[in-house]
Amino acid sequence: MKITRDSKKGLDFLFTETEPEQVFTPEDLTEEHKMIALTAKQFVERDVLPQMEAIEAQQFEQTVALLKKAGALGLLGHSVPEKYGGIGLDKISKGIVGEVLGETGSYGVAHSNHTCIATLPITYFGSEEQKQKYLPKLASGDYIGAYCLTEPSSGSDALGATTTAVLSESGKHYILNGTKQWITNAGFSDTFIVYAKVDGTKFTAFIVEKDYPGLSLGPEEKKMGIKGSSTCSVILEDCIVPVENVLGEIGKGHIIAFNVLNLGRFNLGGACTGGAKAALKEIIHYTNERKQFKQSISSFRATQEKLADMASRIFAAESVQYRTAQLLESSMGSLYEESDTTIIREGLAEFAGECSICKVFGSETLDYVVDEGVQLHGGYGYMQEYRIERFYRDSRINRIFEGTNEINRFLVPNLLVKKAIGGEIKLNEHLQKSAKEMNEVPVNFDSPLKKEKTMVRSIRNAFLLLAGAVFEMYGKNIGQEQESLIKLSDIAIQLFAAESVILRAEKAVRRNGLTNEVLKVKLAESFIYTAILEVEMHTRRLLNGMPSSEQNEKLRNLIQDRFCKFNDTDGFLRKREIAARLIEAEAYIV
Repeated sequence: MKITRDSKKGLDFLFTETEPEQVFTPEDLTEEHKMIALTAKQFVERDVLPQMEAIEAQQFEQTVALLKKAGALGLLGHSVPEKYGGIGLDKISKGIVGEVLGETGSYGVAHSNHTCIATLPITYFGSEEQKQKYLPKLASGDYIGAYCLTEPSSGSDALGATTTAVLSESGKHYILNGTKQWITNAGFSDTFIVYAKVDGTKFTAFIVEKDYPGLSLGPEEKKMGIKGSSTCSVILEDCIVPVENVLGEIGKGHIIAFNVLNLGRFNLGGACTGGAKAALKEIIHYTNERKQFKQSISSFRATQEKLADMASRIFAAESVQYRTAQLLESSMGSLYEESDTTIIREGLAEFAGECSICKVFGSETLDYVVDEGVQLHGGYGYMQEYRIERFYRDSRINRIFEGTNEINRFLVPNLLVKKAIGGEIKLNEHLQKSAKEMNEVPVNFDSPLKKEKTMVRSIRNAFLLLAGAVFEMYGKNIGQEQESLIKLSDIAIQLFAAESVILRAEKAVRRNGLTNEVLKVKLAESFIYTAILEVEMHTRRLLNGMPSSEQNEKLRNLIQDRFCKFNDTDGFLRKREIAARLIEAEAYIV
């Protein structure tokens, strides 16, 4: 399937319907994509997994050796243009590699950090000289990179950083002072993307090499999970950085920092999806083997419901990831050769909301799966000899990485507000249409997925009406109403995931027929019935938290009356059928 620029804009899914042929799904992978996936999978199985014990013991020489081998295989250069020693692949390929690495825990963290936020600032914002000097070495693994944004006094408030950069009297160097905290790969990195304020005010990015005078590292942090990754403070004490190592424009470091993080969030969502798949495989294997009351745990229907719920959630996360990969490629596919920073910034920022959804939904999917996995393992799940124990510990950081999930939730409604105020969307027209559709009687559901598509439309209409109510009530002060914004974001996330699974299933049915795609349809149905319950819950919480009014009470009744028409009468049977397929395959399958 060829991916080209189109007219789609960020957050379009909140206002308009999408046709199945407009989305990219895992079933659309090209032969090239499949070869990349195979290369990554073989690398993980042959090289990384056998070294997991050494990696967990922080034998960093093993991690560095693996990174160099990944470089030789092209797995570090997927987002580096060919002219600089990479292979310049599309964002779908980037997502594939990130997903396959998801089960490798600490190694995957080191790999993804290097290829994404530690390399992409130079790929997209570096000068020609900087690209020629650093990108070939980063693509090959000769150089390992790190990203230095967080400080002890500024976590989510990145622009509150206090690290300073002062031009030397000679004008040839900047002198940096400050401390960066919790820096992944710090212990073995050769380059550091460091953010500092020139003259104390102009937030700017720098490329700092490990041997520059004045750079030192703090001790390795003792962490709950991802114990095999390197996490240190980077200390800058009169650190001397050549002026030619300013990255981008002075005072424009925020453009680099925040836009590169969009791709980091997308990548993290993929890694979490891959981790969830691997964890589910371990869970199914254990429940098949473990006997209680003279039968396998997997034969119990309560277990089967858990397995089906995990699989349907993974199906949704996977669908969200590949759909977003196509959107990113549509806005960024030509940026490797672009020199206009305005165009680069716009391309990186266009689907920031969807990238945040990937991060939030993917990380919470993984957390859900590993938590249920420990539960199904019982006491054994708490023991280090079982892989699920490491999966559980390693998972928790993902809801904090790349901006907390709370920060990422705020991004979606904040972008919506910006689009509405800027006139990019005609919110009132959408509200009128939504109110009309919510009062219409649903048509007969006489074809596969027709009911589910109506459910997606109803979730969209509910979101828009609720957003309108919140905007009307709080006006210019809406940014302070964080409780309301988070509930709106939760509904938007469920909408994007629900629409993605239905579009994927419908596309598969159109292509191969219902008989051949029963499992996808059941997974999509299972997920959307859960999603609409989640939306109803978030609706109640949102309206219960707002000041009482006749208008809000009418809105509550309208949404509840609409949603009560979508009853699921075969949920338990459907989940048993999904579980039977999983148990037989002893893995996540679609």
